[in-house]
Amino acid sequence: MAFAGAATASVSACRALYFMDEEEAAPYIAGKSGMIVRSSRFLDLEMPREYVTSFITPLEHFFVRNHMHEPSTLDRAGWRLRVGGEVEKPLSLSLADLDQLQSHTIVNTLECAGNGRASIEPHVPGIQWQVGAVGTARFSGVRLADLLTRAGVKPAGQHVMFRGLDEVPGKVPPFIRSIPIEKARHPDTLVATHMNGVRLFKHHGFPARALIPGWVGAASCKWLAEVKVLDRPFEGNFMNPGYRLPNGSIRPGDSLTLENSHSLTTLAVKSLIVTPREAAKLRPGILQVRGVAWAGEADITGVDVSMDSGATWQPARLSRDRAPYAWRFWKHSLNLRRPGSYTIISRARDSQGRVQPASVSWNPGGYLNNVTPQVTIHVEA
Repeated sequence: MAFAGAATASVSACRALYFMDEEEAAPYIAGKSGMIVRSSRFLDLEMPREYVTSFITPLEHFFVRNHMHEPSTLDRAGWRLRVGGEVEKPLSLSLADLDQLQSHTIVNTLECAGNGRASIEPHVPGIQWQVGAVGTARFSGVRLADLLTRAGVKPAGQHVMFRGLDEVPGKVPPFIRSIPIEKARHPDTLVATHMNGVRLFKHHGFPARALIPGWVGAASCKWLAEVKVLDRPFEGNFMNPGYRLPNGSIRPGDSLTLENSHSLTTLAVKSLIVTPREAAKLRPGILQVRGVAWAGEADITGVDVSMDSGATWQPARLSRDRAPYAWRFWKHSLNLRRPGSYTIISRARDSQGRVQPASVSWNPGGYLNNVTPQVTIHVEA
């Protein structure tokens, strides 16, 4: 695993993955070989743990999360982004219009709120992500704040709603979410058109997507078609009961209401052990434990490693590659002198004083599972 070197996919290697012009459409899973298919109905792809090797995730390894069918057709020439609602001057912008505006780039670790759901006990329904519904990319596009300024937000404007072009099956409610106006106006919140230096792939939201840095992936609506300023949070299935956490501990099976829960926003503090792998058989000697950690809007300040099931902890060394909203790689050397079984655990700490917990409270969506990861290895004589 390399600490240095931000790996990005070249344009020539990725031609088949995104729309080069009005005539060319991307095959559905071109360039995504090696990914774990969690759902073929709406195409949900997980990155295998062993692909977590670089600060910037190559596009062919970046996870895909779809709540509906991807748009079957995307008319680049006819596409428009409409900005309306509680504004003075509604906007209708083409992709060429967005390209003419000042561009801003951020590095952001994007993670599905359900990443780690497969290990929640008692079991909860939903896509059974293990650990790979996460990735880090360079997103470029127009600041959403610039568009809101152009449109002129009225005093009543308190939330900003995003609607994409997902193809909704049957009577399923459309995927629509909203964020507070303060986050919408943050200078790092984008209407993104590029990812790792190239146009967005279809799987990642071409022609444009919202990019809400540090927040759960569901906030960053793909195939963006409408931005609407509202006087209150959007009321819809994916705001309530979807994507909510209980205000306190609840019993498995209990349901959530507006009164006993809150909407998901920022990511939790979290670490992942990439190597060694579970049940690895090793010889005595020095073992390099390597992994990655992230914390949403906060910065990772440290990662601790235990080789005795959490009885004692040692600080890991953080990589120099860093950026706001982005993960950091870490490594730690363990001296495995004696044969036997060892349980290695990592825990991350962040700038908000949060420490990755040894256990998490159950919630019906299986969201934000950030329990400390552990790997058991066997040292043979």
